[in-house]
Amino acid sequence: MNKKSNKEMQALVEKAVGGDRNALETLVADVQDMVFNLSLRMLGTFTDAEDASQDILLKVITHLSSFRGDSSFTTWVFRIGVNHLKNYKKHMFGRFPLSFEYYGDDIEHGKIQDVPDLTQNVEKDILAEELKMSCTNVMLQCLDAESRCIFILGTMFKIDSSMAGEILDMSPEAYRQRLSRIRKKMADFLGQYCGEYGRGRCRCKDRVNYAIQNHRINPQQLDYGRAVEIPVQTMLDVKYAMEEIDDLSQDFSFCKPYQSPERTRRLIQEFLDSVQLSVVQGS
Repeated sequence: MNKKSNKEMQALVEKAVGGDRNALETLVADVQDMVFNLSLRMLGTFTDAEDASQDILLKVITHLSSFRGDSSFTTWVFRIGVNHLKNYKKHMFGRFPLSFEYYGDDIEHGKIQDVPDLTQNVEKDILAEELKMSCTNVMLQCLDAESRCIFILGTMFKIDSSMAGEILDMSPEAYRQRLSRIRKKMADFLGQYCGEYGRGRCRCKDRVNYAIQNHRINPQQLDYGRAVEIPVQTMLDVKYAMEEIDDLSQDFSFCKPYQSPERTRRLIQEFLDSVQLSVVQGS
């Protein structure tokens, strides 16, 4: 995607609401990766992220006529996404919530040595990389929903505190303070337990079979391995510049953005193919 100015996005919205099909498709294409990555980090799994992304994009399409340009289009979409995801209960971790205490105890006491080889002839290095990406993403589920939002907006999308505060209905100062505390909490956990990003004894390669046994990864469905990594800059139509509030950026290099899966793109396109003009116009 080529980043567009707020004026260009406003013009596209007006054209889409006016019945321009190409403008509508361009708007959706410009935000669908952003929506998917927000959903993935908020919900923890590709399957749940795909479902939630479709819900959010449909909300964007059906509420398009309510966009007034008081904020950037990206901010408006983020607000829809964040409000949807903070209250989302259909995902796996909504039914089985995690905590840092539980996660740490599993790392310390999981009987990884008792599990047979379950790799199904998939290279262990490939499975270890899948587990690393999955584990660090799932670790975000140990945070409450609002803290997760704060962490994702500041650490993955790197947007400035004014925009983040607008999305989350809090002052920029409150946002920066909370982000700093949350990042430290995450960094402390990684430092204590994780051997990949910190000083801990946990090594993904040693835990591959244990993870397969507990359905945390599937050798026949490597979601992270098949995902297409993209630069975060391609997802935003605004200048993003999170203020330097700490020196922890390298601790969170696992926050990689991905292209939204083909299934999600196909389902949204099918909806666009069937959508009535009255839905977009809000009439």
